Amino acid sequence: MLLLTGATGLAGSTLLPHLLGDGIEVRCLVRDPRRLGAQRVRVQIALGDLTDPPSFRNALRGVQTVVHLAASIRDQPRGSIEELDGIATWRMVEAAERQGVERFVYFSALGASTHHRTRCLRAKAVAEQAVREANLSSTVFAPSIVYAPGDPWLTLLERLALLPVMPVSGWGRALYQPIWAEDVADCVMAALRRPSWEPHARYELAGPETLSYNDIVRTVLRSLSRKRALLHVPTPIVSRGLRLLEAVMGSSAFATWDEAELMEVSMTSARGAADPELLGVSPQRMAAVLGG
Repeated sequence: MLLLTGATGLAGSTLLPHLLGDGIEVRCLVRDPRRLGAQRVRVQIALGDLTDPPSFRNALRGVQTVVHLAASIRDQPRGSIEELDGIATWRMVEAAERQGVERFVYFSALGASTHHRTRCLRAKAVAEQAVREANLSSTVFAPSIVYAPGDPWLTLLERLALLPVMPVSGWGRALYQPIWAEDVADCVMAALRRPSWEPHARYELAGPETLSYNDIVRTVLRSLSRKRALLHVPTPIVSRGLRLLEAVMGSSAFATWDEAELMEVSMTSARGAADPELLGVSPQRMAAVLGG
């Protein structure tokens, strides 16, 4: 039995069909099973979420492997980024140890550090440390930006591209190695299929090219066949504006400063696409995936 968290997110919803296609028995920890769509009849359902530690115990019964993808890049009504990305992972690791789980797979992020400027990557670093120090086999995946056509991030960029100019937070010089969600799923499947597990493995998931945020925006614009000048909005203005928007609209805001700040910090691997290739995956270029 494999427990999957974050099954309704981008990486999770992409990975789930691969797991089921391999004949793996999957249990999903979810708040609302309806968000699983057609897949909900093919999996076991465990009701709960990251803010409800008692739900972990029931979800983990009879589980050999945990694939923990659930996370948040903005504060939620029931928990902050630190609580959802850091403390909840630590609690899940402890619950997995108590239940005799054999392997814990965790999604961190490239550049995660306890001294990072962003709250999300600081919380990810705390969680990664908890996973690494746990008394069970672990595999950590640290991706750069994970994307797929139609995902919330690209959808937001598409909507912004309807404006006469394309707004970009800051100078857009931060560097990324975007990796397609399907390539990420293939990497996870390759690691799960390995006959023997390393006690503590770590893979940096990076795409085949290094792009600045400006490059990514231009790639999206080309895929949409839209020509737009980039309007660089000073970071202090973006920060104040989005903080005010979040104060007024709460979790329903279309964007938050914590999310925008992630687009101003580089997330790259010195090894490039070496780790995906080690797992037998040749990541696709972003332009090839999006077209245009």
